[in-house]
Amino acid sequence: MASSIATIGFIGVGNMGTPMAQCLHKAGYKLVLMDANVDAAKALAETVDAACVDTGSQLAPLCDLIITMLPTSAIVETVLSGDGGVLSAIKPGTLILEMSSGVPSRTQALADAVSQAGAVLLDAPVSGGVARAVTGELAIMVGGDAEHVETVQPVLQAMGKSVLHTGGVGSAHAMKALNNLVSAGGFLIGVEALMIGQRFGLDAGVMVDVLNSSTGMNNSTQKKFKQFVLSRKFNSGFGLDLMVKDLTIALGIAEESATAVPFASLCRELWASSAGLLGPGQDHTAVAKLVEALAGAELSTRQTL
Repeated sequence: MASSIATIGFIGVGNMGTPMAQCLHKAGYKLVLMDANVDAAKALAETVDAACVDTGSQLAPLCDLIITMLPTSAIVETVLSGDGGVLSAIKPGTLILEMSSGVPSRTQALADAVSQAGAVLLDAPVSGGVARAVTGELAIMVGGDAEHVETVQPVLQAMGKSVLHTGGVGSAHAMKALNNLVSAGGFLIGVEALMIGQRFGLDAGVMVDVLNSSTGMNNSTQKKFKQFVLSRKFNSGFGLDLMVKDLTIALGIAEESATAVPFASLCRELWASSAGLLGPGQDHTAVAKLVEALAGAELSTRQTL
């Protein structure tokens, strides 16, 4: 544990934030927790011997470093800059790790506001899902000055197996959105391939095995199709609405950079259509149900899962 960082404020203890905070506790950091779901924060506090607070202004003076793990950039802005927010009481020199999946341009603007308050913001979104958050093996992208990135390395390494510096502030949020674009495209084309094969007469479970030993292998074939689609569990822990948000961010970056992206645009449209079809509160792996609805068939396997 870095001697300059002893107490960490963790804002947002949902599906991802909770195991991430637990990893920090295991690494020896003292925690101060805050969440809109007060009961969730209190329940976690009991297991990691942490303090709980209600406002950012209460949390900020207690911490050497503050982590935000929240659904959207708008919520992060409110928590940091709103009434009773973190910036109203932050100590000079405090580091903020914005670990949500944010909009790069808004992250850069927020970093300017944090700088004016005498603190430093870095963006550090994660990839790997709940399972790798639990084991502390997340892939973490981090944007900011190299000096500050070096300072937070021990904290990031307590939660992640891979920590990659992507450039200046905002670059990590851009990379996270583009990573999820690639992941989302791989998932959709994979599910469509399974449906084609099943209607031809192939077993979907056998198809996944073949893909995983062939060039069609990707994260979805390895860690999602059998586990969450063919099992019909659809409970990976990452929401469909959050995937659509990340794809929208990626398309926004493309628009800002005047990059033509016909396939990415179609990918985002299909994921958004799935969200509209299935309604709120769905796991992102349930996007397979859109393919099933269009095909008029349900994916299944004769294998024992």
